[in-house]
Amino acid sequence: MAYSYDHPRPALTVDCVIFGLDESSTLKVLLIRRGHEPYQHCWALPGGFVEMNEPLEQAALRELEEETGVTDVFIEQLYTFGTPQRDPRGRVVSVAYFALVNLAAHPVRAASDADTVQWFAVENLPELAFDHRHILEVAVNRLRAKVRYQPIGFELLPEQFTLTQLQNLYEAILGVKEPLNKRNFRTRILKMGVLREVGKQEGVAHRPAKLYSFDKEKYEQLARERYEDLIKRGVDFEI
Repeated sequence: MAYSYDHPRPALTVDCVIFGLDESSTLKVLLIRRGHEPYQHCWALPGGFVEMNEPLEQAALRELEEETGVTDVFIEQLYTFGTPQRDPRGRVVSVAYFALVNLAAHPVRAASDADTVQWFAVENLPELAFDHRHILEVAVNRLRAKVRYQPIGFELLPEQFTLTQLQNLYEAILGVKEPLNKRNFRTRILKMGVLREVGKQEGVAHRPAKLYSFDKEKYEQLARERYEDLIKRGVDFEI
């Protein structure tokens, strides 16, 4: 049965903030260049309108795949943005999602409403359409808060990594100006008990470093058993 309403209803969209880390440990975000008005040829976050019978997360994943070719990612709801003048097309509310991906494992291609797709350093962004710079700022702040008490950054690394790579990741996410204390970082990260030593580097000119992988099952077990203690022993660094 169809219904009619006496009051106007806003349109609903989704936007995706996808973070990646490149080989130089630079934190990047995936942007599209819009192929249509409004803001034609401007850079923006991937996203679009939610279909009538579509769950929000499904809409976000669909738009992400359609516009960038990125699939098989775990997205988390970030925030809802509903300033009345945020979209020149009218009253549009957007639910934003964010995700962390291994940049090298997710090749991108422009499609749908995007004429170009590209990774940009978070610290060196072009002008963004709509209120997408604000959305991105909220996502970066959320990421920097969460990385202090959850091992969410491991998705950005290869399956096997060195402690130097891991420290570079944390420094990139936290946006520190000076490197974290190496000894303190390694002591605290190993104390968490969620890394598994898997061997050593091969074919390198310098002394080979130990390689580690993230033990997700061990982390989930520890989190269930003594979550508060895990946080205290973890990566809540003083910057």
